[in-house]
Amino acid sequence: MTRARDLALVLLVAAPGVCREFLVPAPSRLVVASTAFYVVVHLLAAGALWWRRTRPRASGLAIAFLTLLTPTFASFASAFSAAHAARHRWLVPVHVLAWVVGAGVWTVPDGLVGPGAIVIAGLAGLYLGERRTLRQMLTERECELRVEQARADERTRLAAEMHDVVTHRLNLMVLHAGALRMAAKDDGVRQAAEELRTAGRQALAELRDLVGVLRSGRAPRIPDVLPDRLSRLVADSAATGLEVTLTEHGDADTISPAMRRTMYRVVQESLTNVHKHAPGAHTEITIHCGPSSVRAVIRNARPSAPGPALPGSGGLLGLRGRVEMVGGTLTAGPTDDGGFEVDAVLPAFVPT
Repeated sequence: MTRARDLALVLLVAAPGVCREFLVPAPSRLVVASTAFYVVVHLLAAGALWWRRTRPRASGLAIAFLTLLTPTFASFASAFSAAHAARHRWLVPVHVLAWVVGAGVWTVPDGLVGPGAIVIAGLAGLYLGERRTLRQMLTERECELRVEQARADERTRLAAEMHDVVTHRLNLMVLHAGALRMAAKDDGVRQAAEELRTAGRQALAELRDLVGVLRSGRAPRIPDVLPDRLSRLVADSAATGLEVTLTEHGDADTISPAMRRTMYRVVQESLTNVHKHAPGAHTEITIHCGPSSVRAVIRNARPSAPGPALPGSGGLLGLRGRVEMVGGTLTAGPTDDGGFEVDAVLPAFVPT
């Protein structure tokens, strides 16, 4: 369809130029030649419009050169096309200059009519080009707004599902744990029920924060979680019977809050995997805080008995994506002694 329009334009521009050579007396020109020569000039100028889309610079300069030989109607179309394209608007004054120089040689009485028409064609192309650009920007912005609205709707739906389903289940767990603590006669059972109730309340608090983030689309202020909460996380795991040790090297205050939270999630997910797949296995957590990076190594020994076959939740895969998002690296895999190791290296500050 585009090529058909280009061919129609070439024929439309060539026809009046050829007719003029036969019907209007020829003025004085730069090159003295026969009518057939100037008919060929008009045909070449009109034919150059065929490449105005693919090679606009060569097309425009060729038409400007041919305009020095004889006034061609292709100058108007070329000026319009050049002004319509933002990168080649400099061709419009080139066409005007070529026409003015050529008119001085042709000694035509209306030498200003052609340049004026070229300027009008250029202004029309400029107007339509800017209008097209603005329409494209509005379309892109509309698409972006639709995407953002779709994301907001999806966040709202997820928040509603989490609030209605997960929060309800956790509340039931907390209530049952509280009832068990009140009804149990054994001190160990009461202590276990209280720990379960406390863990459930903490999960509810974190879930409420997450639901709020999903609904608003804005992340809350990242709290400083290392090393204090990391120590509590290790203590909570030790309270369940897991033999775990935490060793820290360097100054943790040099680490940015964003990296502290990411490192906390690395240790938390690693301990969760130990509880699920290697319960009772001795676990060592080593944190190295340097001036430009922080490294966490979580290694558990081979469990004395295999853990229950629990379904995987893709935690390590999501954790690797979270670490790489802030410019870090994470490797995880079995060790030579039959255990498992997670090694995460993060920059001390969020890269900008």
